[in-house]
Amino acid sequence: MEMHEQSVNGFRRREFLQRAFSTAVAGAAMGAGLEITAPAPLRAQSNLSAEESLQELVAGNERFLTNQLSSIQHDLDMLKSKTVAKQEPFAAVLSCADSRVPVELIFDQTIGHIFVTRIAGNIATSEIIASLEYGVAVLGVKVLIALGHANCGAVKAAMKADAVPGQISALYQHLKPAVDQSAGNFEKAIELNAKYQADLLRTSSPVIKEAVKAGKLKVAAGVYDLGTGKVTFA
Repeated sequence: MEMHEQSVNGFRRREFLQRAFSTAVAGAAMGAGLEITAPAPLRAQSNLSAEESLQELVAGNERFLTNQLSSIQHDLDMLKSKTVAKQEPFAAVLSCADSRVPVELIFDQTIGHIFVTRIAGNIATSEIIASLEYGVAVLGVKVLIALGHANCGAVKAAMKADAVPGQISALYQHLKPAVDQSAGNFEKAIELNAKYQADLLRTSSPVIKEAVKAGKLKVAAGVYDLGTGKVTFA
């Protein structure tokens, strides 16, 4: 009973601190004459369906585009305290390793919301698939995005197929299907690659395939525009 009361009191204290922080942020913004948008409530993946999870990413990208971010208004210390023991991301993203693609930022999500794997060319290697299977089977993510981006260096290199140092050319074989279908169109190759990798995730992993079949998971492909910040889902 005592432990229960301590837990309840701790929860109430955290809620109080979060409200106080939000009030302070709002007060500061009003004092500076700024218009703010109330931050979206923190929601664990278990409260979202597959379709709702996808729409949350779409809505988050829209907030990013219109400079109405809500994620940065959360108290990071509070957020970290909720993710020490476990993680409950509602989405997973297969992203390129490119430093210009900050996944959490472009979807306006905070720590613990997105399970991210990064690799040049956003390709579905066996190691990447294994990681995403963990996200689906253990963490219960509801949406999985294969995210390409404009001016992708890996796709460009695969299209040229020039001699390169080290093991960079090992990427080419994974990007070749999209390159072959692009008819030499760079932008088209990037889009086709995102679609190809998403389809590979759907078909090559029994874990992901079963989750999709059961309606528990949605797999989609998208391309991030470096100039505008918009993610276009294919």
